[in-house]
Amino acid sequence: MLDESDETDGGPPPGDEGNGAAPRRQRGIQSIEVGLRVLQALTEQRRPLPLKDIGRLADMAPAKAHPYLVSFMQGGLVKQNPLTGHYELGPGALQLGLAALQQLDPLTEASQEAAQLAAASDLSIALAVWGQLGPTVVRLDEPRYPLHVNLRVGTVMSLFNTITGRVFAAYLPEKMVRSMLEDEHRRVVGGTSASFDAPEVQALLGEIRATGMGRGVSMPQPGVNTLCAPVFDAAGHIALVMTMIGPQGVFDAEIDSAAGELLREHARRTSLRLGHSVLTTAIG
Repeated sequence: MLDESDETDGGPPPGDEGNGAAPRRQRGIQSIEVGLRVLQALTEQRRPLPLKDIGRLADMAPAKAHPYLVSFMQGGLVKQNPLTGHYELGPGALQLGLAALQQLDPLTEASQEAAQLAAASDLSIALAVWGQLGPTVVRLDEPRYPLHVNLRVGTVMSLFNTITGRVFAAYLPEKMVRSMLEDEHRRVVGGTSASFDAPEVQALLGEIRATGMGRGVSMPQPGVNTLCAPVFDAAGHIALVMTMIGPQGVFDAEIDSAAGELLREHARRTSLRLGHSVLTTAIG
């Protein structure tokens, strides 16, 4: 039976806040919350740890951390090296992680961040994914006074004539970019194109990789500036591009500006939502 002293006061369950009062934190089990600090220590360090280090990182005495480790080992979430006695995440933790990654939907995760970014910046925020014909807008959050731009959900953007497209080109496999560029050129202009190998194009893509963002002034539409940031999945592949759009004179689209830092942070948080940090050591 659960000891009431082991519960954290969190107020009523969802749906029971009908009295108009601000909802309180839901009731939880304190011992589980404490134990999760042990798992968090192992997760953040990503290496086997001795008991004393786990206790220090979890902010508890080693003698207090040990029973949690025993329970986690019995459940498969933690394992212990028989030679060193060090602890690390076990097969059960791997199963949980893989299951969580399989359930992730990039657009759902990014949409929450895009809505917050639009509200915080008062600028238009577009999300684009890689579609059959190239970068495709799948969500558009507009401020109170939206820009009159030729951009809507479903718009397919040029690979090299838009900053969003260039950010995709900077991070997608070269073979895929070449194929899409040839197809776009054939549909729009006719014939073949060798522009991908042009020194100025390679320099442009290299600059995007170096800064982690793409910037456009009056591009692709005069009087409108854009700033784009990539979002990565757990494998380190580009999942989508988050684009900030605003009128020239109000939005300078500087990468190191407050707006740029805001965009970078929301893109980073979206990548974290998609598990990007989980495998950074494996792909870096």
